[in-house]
Amino acid sequence: MADDTIAQQWRVPPALPVLKLVAAVVVLALGLLLAAGDPLRPVLGGLAATVLVGWGLRDLLAPVRLAVDATGVTVPAGMLSRRHLPWPTVATIEVHRRSGRGLAGPTLEIDTGDSLHLFSRLDLGTDPAEVADALRAARAASPGGTG
Repeated sequence: MADDTIAQQWRVPPALPVLKLVAAVVVLALGLLLAAGDPLRPVLGGLAATVLVGWGLRDLLAPVRLAVDATGVTVPAGMLSRRHLPWPTVATIEVHRRSGRGLAGPTLEIDTGDSLHLFSRLDLGTDPAEVADALRAARAASPGGTG
């Protein structure tokens, strides 16, 4: 069946949520250890740890960032929900390569005209260019696909 060959998912690498949760523990511990009587450091460490725990839990509970099937793509909508975008609503599928220092890298961009969805290698677990190629192929293979 064509749907079976088109359907694919891309997810956060399994080590990433673990890394975020470990970082939360480290940040909290540093806030407590370096407090030296200053109540602000443990509070800031606790706030940063809370954000990291939430971010890590989201990756554990909803690891799939992008899915494709014959009818369109499914993207995150909020922390844990998802939204299906039918192929006719997808205007462009592009990969942008940012040059510069730091963590800049290729980003997959899915534009519907009404919303823009961006995915990095850390969101997809693979190169965004490969995912873009797979999305374009799925779109072309779908009934009424426009490539």
